[in-house]
Amino acid sequence: MAEATLYHYGLGRRKCAVARVRLMPGDGRAIVNGKPIADYFGRPALEAVARAPLTEAALPIAYSMVVKVVGGGHAGQAGAIRHGVARALVKMDEELRPLMRRGGFLTRDARVKERKKYGLKRARKAPQYTKR
Repeated sequence: MAEATLYHYGLGRRKCAVARVRLMPGDGRAIVNGKPIADYFGRPALEAVARAPLTEAALPIAYSMVVKVVGGGHAGQAGAIRHGVARALVKMDEELRPLMRRGGFLTRDARVKERKKYGLKRARKAPQYTKR
């Protein structure tokens, strides 16, 4: 553990969202794009998703986080924050890597929206077929 640094940084991605997370010793507050996390997301479920790595590591009130997140929707942004927090925790303490890996927090979820193809209505939906 490096005590000389003021914070630990982690970059998280999910769908089109990119979250830059700074994790520092504190009282458990989380600021996302200048707002408290509860005000930013508005749904406790998304807040729980974002805080999941801290909860899993049993450190929810030992660390505060400041997050800048861009792109995507609220669910994608919550997932990106989760990924960034897990990376910051592992950078802070390498002993947490197996725990974060077991929870699936370090794996980048590569699922993104598939592009629309020509001749089709959506990515895979074809126009209705008529025999006669």
